Amino acid sequence: MSATISALPASPAKKRAQRRRIVGSGFWYIAVILVSISTVLPLVWTLSTSFKTESEALSGALNLLPRNPTVDNYAALFADGTFARYLVNSFILAIGGTITNVFFGSLAGYALAKLRFPGQGSVFATFLASMMVPAIVTMIPTFLVLRYLPLVGGNDLFGQGGVGMINSYAAVLVPFAAGAFAVFFMKQFFESLPDEIGDAARIDGASEFRIFLSIYFPLSTAGAAVLAVLTFQAGWNSFLWPLIALNNPDMYTVQVGLSAFINEYQTDYGPLMAGTIVSSLPALLVFIVAQKYIVQNFTGSAVK
Repeated sequence: MSATISALPASPAKKRAQRRRIVGSGFWYIAVILVSISTVLPLVWTLSTSFKTESEALSGALNLLPRNPTVDNYAALFADGTFARYLVNSFILAIGGTITNVFFGSLAGYALAKLRFPGQGSVFATFLASMMVPAIVTMIPTFLVLRYLPLVGGNDLFGQGGVGMINSYAAVLVPFAAGAFAVFFMKQFFESLPDEIGDAARIDGASEFRIFLSIYFPLSTAGAAVLAVLTFQAGWNSFLWPLIALNNPDMYTVQVGLSAFINEYQTDYGPLMAGTIVSSLPALLVFIVAQKYIVQNFTGSAVK
């Protein structure tokens, strides 16, 4: 009897539903393929152009693979040491910005999540409100404040003889030392940790900073790692603010330095593409190294 029932043909409604599922799946597969191609193709084209000769890069030919591969563009990129200096500047600013943003953002997030003080809600609301203001709106006021703010230690220590903090590493690091997003992100993470741990440490006589540094901050490794990756990528890829705050070529970052290959009369596509590939590697490596912490953060959030 069961064999007879299984041998019966499917009803027209089931056939139509099956066809709709097949068509729908096919549509999504095609959409995913097209989006993947549109995302990957520019990256492949950039990598290919970095190995092309100048004449081939300017020929306008649509060949994806270079006819005569060459590493001359990479050699020209590092020939005079200027681009290497840009890399050093970018590493100093990206790493320094990551350390300050993660530490001070975590410190402020801990205070807003675990401490009770007058005006706590207003302070947090101010941080949230600042996230709604476009960064370009605050650039001019920030520039004027840094211009008249004296640099401790003198410009010879952190910069190249600018006015106030302008044209120094501090001009890029100080305004973003504790970003509103970092405070909000870490506050939400600290709120997920039990208060009883801190209460037990206070009974034992630990100070608030000791509780933060020795107990809560180590427990927030996953969240801090995600914030560090996001901060490093944002700092490494930053262009507009370093262009405004750093006016000495010796202080330029990679992203600002790449614009030197584009001038009024021509564009050096080969070195420009080679520099783009080189400048993409650090952010990619940081993401690969920290991806387990990112997965751990999202997994832990899902379980909670």
